Amino acid sequence: MMIFLNCKKERLLMIRLSLKLAILIFILLQTYTSAQNFGFGCLGFTGGYGGYSYQKYQPNGLNEYIKVFNLTRHDSLSQKLNNFGSANGFRVGLNFFRKKFSSIFITAKGYYQSLDEKHQAIEKLSSSAVTTSFEVKLVNWGLGVDIGTPIVSFLNWKIIDAALTYNQARFSNTQNFPGALTIIKNYKSDFEFGYSIGSGIVIEILGEYITLEGLAAYSKITINDLKMDDGTKLMKYENSTEEMKNFIAEGGFNAVIQLNIGLPL
Repeated sequence: MMIFLNCKKERLLMIRLSLKLAILIFILLQTYTSAQNFGFGCLGFTGGYGGYSYQKYQPNGLNEYIKVFNLTRHDSLSQKLNNFGSANGFRVGLNFFRKKFSSIFITAKGYYQSLDEKHQAIEKLSSSAVTTSFEVKLVNWGLGVDIGTPIVSFLNWKIIDAALTYNQARFSNTQNFPGALTIIKNYKSDFEFGYSIGSGIVIEILGEYITLEGLAAYSKITINDLKMDDGTKLMKYENSTEEMKNFIAEGGFNAVIQLNIGLPL
């Protein structure tokens, strides 16, 4: 009986979502038709976007920490801690203004991005196993512009996509002792400026109202030191008296796929 009710609820939910999607598409189609008839959008478009983001980075300080961590436990580790260097997550933002001319388009935009990467090690002790998890989270705020040109009626090339970024790193170290305590240490950095520069394409699904965008870029990210809320700094190695100074030494390749929803001005 319970399974039947759950299935019924799921079907009702799917029907509601389908109706909402149909209504949204209908409204967009009506808006698109009206815009074509009455010239809406002559001042450009505004709107929002969201999508998936992948980021390569070079956490030299953290990976040195991990190297020492693995070496000091090499006899007891059944699963070593892997190096960090690639994070993925989401990006959401606003296109403040996008104007398409006959041979060029210009966009001014802002975004928020959250990425993370997590690895764990398992250490076998005499009667139990200790699990240690490391997690890096990258938080980015960006303000940028892109300039491009149409290739065919539905495909545009973003010649350059550039943004000034404001970056923060957060690091979590969790040790789980079965039947005992779980120790969690959370660190975060100050915000540091960086930048992103790249190129991409924009595919028009429904004119400029719904577009699919792809970006390949280089992102500059540098994070020096991290600390806990009480001011305790992340050390270079375990039991070290020297503070870590190059948690992330450099950024790297960044790929983004996003869906844009545009509204005429």
